[in-house]
Amino acid sequence: MSRGRATSQHIIGQLPKVDMEQVITRFGIPEVVVSDNGTQFADKKFGEFLAGLGIKQRFSSVEHSETNGQVEAANKVILQGLKKRLNHKIGAWADELASVLWSYRTTQQSSTGETPFRLIYGVDAIIPVEIGELSPQLILGGVEEAMKKDLVDKAREVANLSEAALKQRMALCYNAKVLKRKFE
Repeated sequence: MSRGRATSQHIIGQLPKVDMEQVITRFGIPEVVVSDNGTQFADKKFGEFLAGLGIKQRFSSVEHSETNGQVEAANKVILQGLKKRLNHKIGAWADELASVLWSYRTTQQSSTGETPFRLIYGVDAIIPVEIGELSPQLILGGVEEAMKKDLVDKAREVANLSEAALKQRMALCYNAKVLKRKFE
């Protein structure tokens, strides 16, 4: 296989060979995987792989625009990040993907006011440069970490409220532009 030319079929072929121990210890086994109806997800091998781990597979409906819209919005952000880093070196996208995803996961989102990393893990990400240095986060790690874990649910709740408020503001803005019509 040439570098940077990974195909969905190659990825599916490699899935069972992935060191699942690292994935499971870091993220746990999901109960359900929701995907579109792409051939790489509808593939028999992928289904067997998920079944072997006891994971249920669900497909998003073609007509369910909310799910598809969320995926498309995330893909758009990732593609924009890749385009900025590639500078016309299209074959190098696989090398840059991890750093683009890291950037996305550690950037504060306007809709929630939090980083996706913090909402998932309950702590701010430590960048590789900070690992070797004594930072307050590392010095007070044990004490502060216990306190932060208690605040994770609160942070998620605040993020949900912020997102709901943003949606409400967007709806008000949109509805102000809509002309009301009366039919008789």
